[in-house]
Amino acid sequence: MLTLVVGLVLASLSGSDGYRLPPKEVVELVDAPVTPGTQLSPSGRWMLLVERPSLPSIADVARPWIGLAGLRLDPRTNAPHRTSFETGLVLRDLEGTQQRRVPLPEGARIGNVSWSHHDKLFAFTLVKEDEIELWTCDALEFTPRRVAQGLNTLFGDFQWLPDGTTLAYGRIPDARGAAPETPRAPAGPAVQESSGRKSPVRTYQDLLRDEHDSALLEHYAQAQLATVSWDGKRRRDIGAPGTLLSFRSSPDQLFWLVTTLERPYSYVMTLDRFPSRTEVWDADGKLVRQVERHGLLDSIPIEGVPTGPRSISWRPGRSATLVWVEALDGGDPKTKVAHRDRWLELDLRSKGEPKEFLKLEHRARGLAWFREPSLVLASEFDRDRKWMRATLHDLSGKAPSVVLEDRNQNDRYGNPGMLQSEPMPDGTRVVRQVGEWVYRSGEGDSPEGARPFLDRQSLATQKAERLWRCGEGVYESVASIVRTGADGTPVFVTRRESATEPPNLWLQDPAAKRTVALTEYSDPQPQIRGISRELVRYQRSDGVQLSATLYLPANYQPGTRLPLVVWAYPLEYTDASTAGQVAGSQHRFTTIRGMSQLFFLTQGYAVMDNATMPIVGDPETANDTFLEQIADAAKAAIDFAAARGVADPNRVGVGGHSYGAFMTANLLAHTDLFKAGCARSGAYNRTLTPFGFQSERRTLWEAPEIYAKLSPFYSAHKINEPLLLIHGEKDSNPGTFPIQSERLYQAISGNGGRARWVVLPEEDHGYAARESVLHTLAEMIDWFDQHVKGSSDVR
Repeated sequence: MLTLVVGLVLASLSGSDGYRLPPKEVVELVDAPVTPGTQLSPSGRWMLLVERPSLPSIADVARPWIGLAGLRLDPRTNAPHRTSFETGLVLRDLEGTQQRRVPLPEGARIGNVSWSHHDKLFAFTLVKEDEIELWTCDALEFTPRRVAQGLNTLFGDFQWLPDGTTLAYGRIPDARGAAPETPRAPAGPAVQESSGRKSPVRTYQDLLRDEHDSALLEHYAQAQLATVSWDGKRRRDIGAPGTLLSFRSSPDQLFWLVTTLERPYSYVMTLDRFPSRTEVWDADGKLVRQVERHGLLDSIPIEGVPTGPRSISWRPGRSATLVWVEALDGGDPKTKVAHRDRWLELDLRSKGEPKEFLKLEHRARGLAWFREPSLVLASEFDRDRKWMRATLHDLSGKAPSVVLEDRNQNDRYGNPGMLQSEPMPDGTRVVRQVGEWVYRSGEGDSPEGARPFLDRQSLATQKAERLWRCGEGVYESVASIVRTGADGTPVFVTRRESATEPPNLWLQDPAAKRTVALTEYSDPQPQIRGISRELVRYQRSDGVQLSATLYLPANYQPGTRLPLVVWAYPLEYTDASTAGQVAGSQHRFTTIRGMSQLFFLTQGYAVMDNATMPIVGDPETANDTFLEQIADAAKAAIDFAAARGVADPNRVGVGGHSYGAFMTANLLAHTDLFKAGCARSGAYNRTLTPFGFQSERRTLWEAPEIYAKLSPFYSAHKINEPLLLIHGEKDSNPGTFPIQSERLYQAISGNGGRARWVVLPEEDHGYAARESVLHTLAEMIDWFDQHVKGSSDVR
């Protein structure tokens, strides 16, 4: 019914009864070929080039799916609903002596691709019309073979076992039968009852509605855990079929960690809040021990965590030891305690009880283990300060704990880079280490822009040494470390690009003083190569530093003032110093894909992309000045472009997606800086997201005036500039239900404002189908051509 109503509304406004096309030059760019993705084998000897199409068709996107408990599943394949797939695989070695196309069935749709940690084997799934198949290939023999059919990948894909030659997967049980039929008449009402406990939940789509939905969930969740050898000769089932949420083999392959779904279900929460049971099985699927069991997680505080074990996993370097974290504050971040979390371990071979091995002052974020089993890096996060810390612990007690990272999470300039990992013989990953050295790669953000790097850091002194840094005039980042020599010198792969050179992979061997091109991709969009790109900095009136990437059309004549598009997305910061830090590089190779705002460049606009809109303040109250801060930042962007002489300040449009759409509507309601706006997939009435939104921690009942003040719906009568509203008909993003755009359109229209409301059939929060993308671009360009480019009014 919604699609019909939307179609009637659009027809009455535009006289159109189908998808529209933007200008020809835009269509050609949208249809330009896509550079293949790359997957390196663990040793770096092999490389898979994964080919993919530009965009799926609306027929692909509209493939039938069922929404259950926050999931969208394809009932024919028993897998998550997907709109696009990879289409080809090309195998080559890093020395460039061999390159072969993997022979696949005609019209193959590739799902997941994964290398074994034993390097020469890789596996992939092929998605057929009514099932999913598991295939393997030996890079030396080069004979792809189907080893399993009828996979159930609803909650996860296949896994390589520790031996590196066997795969585990879930398959549809032989005796499952047909899906429950929809009742001809309702069996009764759907009833929910609160128990008197606080149960704050965000707003979600695709929830269970009745007992029939519950029965469908149980049907499609049914899976039989199974294993198969890479050559398909050895198959076995493990345990009995059940509603498997996850499974993972122990490093010694003698145990399984298995989580299954349990009742009662919920009509207001998603699957991750449903009851579940986590157990250890032996190699044959017999119960060894229950590790954790919880009921419906309906009382987790906002930004809190469940009580009891969470993040349960196998400990690397041990044959069969589990580790998990537990809250010491009842899961409530507002509770004042000396320690918020603790880590525990359970050695299944000792048949003892769990033992605590770490206590953390703040909320746990994860563990990174080393080849030396007693060494572990524990990360934690201070919610109140938005601060992160990573501490190296020697669990043997032979050395004191050492802090390796301690900074504001938004401090880009102080980011030491991500620790690099490597696989153990059993496939578990640990921190890459040679002697006292570990390796980090990062963006290298600075006031002049990003210059990625590769460092090694001493665990003895905590000091870092720079091994490599991106050169000037290019953007080059570390894709993977292939290997390290005995002296610690790494051989690694980088991804290099510049304003004129498309991204390609390079093998870097500093010890041999050798650099080898691994790929030679050409420019897929040569027609836009004249576009100029500059990372610019300017300042808000309160002194906060701002930045944006300023793009000018390929045929730009210096001194010409162009219509300007400001595109942005607000972010929250605790202090002005981190809010003003610059991200990105002006030396990236420009490509324009999907529904990008950069397509305006082809129509004679200047674009300030990612114009920073920082919301600075205490995390509890920063939104109190949200409107003032975005208005100040928007004015600063326009003033900068006008002062540079590239933009006409009287012809400026603003746009954004999701939270950027929320920002756009507010800027039109509370300023007169812009001639028009484009808001895609946004939320505009915050009373419909009453338990918080974005980084807002207060509920509607704790801060009703802020929820009302920040809701463009409440200020619809003030939106006196034309606003284009675009929304996916089946938006699944929490908070941005399509009704948000519908109601704002009605409010603006009812108050005599100018608005256009476009609903894209079958589309989600982002728009995938070629037809939808082209229609969106046509709407955006036409709207701004009419209300921004053609405007002659003085601001």
